[in-house]
Amino acid sequence: MKEILELNLKKLRLSGMMETIDVRLQEARACQLDHADFLELILQDELAVRQNRTIARGIKTAAFTVPKTLDQFEWNFNPEINRKQFYELATGEFIKQARDVLLIGPPGTGKTHLATALGYQAIKMNFTVFYCSIFDLVRDLLQDENLAGSSKNDRKYLKPDLLIIDDMGIKQLPKSSGEYLFEVIMRRHELRSTIMTSNRPIEEWGKLIGDVPTAGAILDRFLQHAEIIPFKGKSYRLKERVKTNSDLKNNLSEVN
Repeated sequence: MKEILELNLKKLRLSGMMETIDVRLQEARACQLDHADFLELILQDELAVRQNRTIARGIKTAAFTVPKTLDQFEWNFNPEINRKQFYELATGEFIKQARDVLLIGPPGTGKTHLATALGYQAIKMNFTVFYCSIFDLVRDLLQDENLAGSSKNDRKYLKPDLLIIDDMGIKQLPKSSGEYLFEVIMRRHELRSTIMTSNRPIEEWGKLIGDVPTAGAILDRFLQHAEIIPFKGKSYRLKERVKTNSDLKNNLSEVN
């Protein structure tokens, strides 16, 4: 009987049930579960496995440099960052409303971590997400020279429910890059959500892009429905570097 059950589960591609069926049968006997309770348990097992697979595929498609979560963030390091604000964003309402988010402040203060964490949370809610640096986006579009509606870059940058554009302001962008960034922002405006992180004030975007009017047009569209979140405080990466150097010195002292 057990072999037939497992064979049928395999034919139906119910791998979640296959993984737990032995345990669930033992649980049903020990706890004298009725048929409805037993069925509910094995269905939940199947749904959990499928959800985990969906999340794994979403993370792979999103192309995060390193997946991050809100729980991993050290909120106490920079207490000026509003934890409640980010957990509200994590509900996904801003994506449903096609609103945008700008995280702006000095390097190392947690912008990329929190942007990625919001993307991860969005994937768990079955939104499609794609993460890129501003340099990757500009490089792709400069090579493609258009968003024609059927190109790979069209699918990559225009189709996701949430696009995360990281590292605006690290250095000046190549010539004509502002036109392509504007095209992406314009085509997504009021249709899909975008998160951008920037290390430089928006007043300097014209210089970074090399085109003040285009920078103004980008900001006009992007900031119309955007939530602007300033970051202040110390650099987390600098703190980690200082800690690493300190640990290394202590280890060398112990050796000597």
